[in-house]
Amino acid sequence: QVHLVESGGGWVQPGGSLRLSCAASGSIFSINVMGWYRQAPGKQRELAATITNGGRTNYADSVKGRFTISRDNAKITVYLQMNSLKPEDTAVYYCHFKNWGDTVDYWGQGTQVTVSS
Repeated sequence: QVHLVESGGGWVQPGGSLRLSCAASGSIFSINVMGWYRQAPGKQRELAATITNGGRTNYADSVKGRFTISRDNAKITVYLQMNSLKPEDTAVYYCHFKNWGDTVDYWGQGTQVTVSS
């Protein structure tokens, strides 16, 4: 089992910035991937960004150049720095964790990000 604890999120005006954090604990394999997905009202959950323990990143086209994902392997914590936020970034953001070779996906409880004036 892997437990994920998220923090950050909230309300921000368009053009503003927010930072999300997610700490993992439990059965952590040496090779794994962490990331952030988001779900807007009435829409399916979608990828925002992921990062492997080796530092390989992947971003959705909609956030490239504005969001930066990073991680601290010693703390098993992933961060999402979100800049130049737009109203369409409004969603519940979910932390995701998966051990390499495992079939189980672990999810955080979700944190609301609202971008509006």
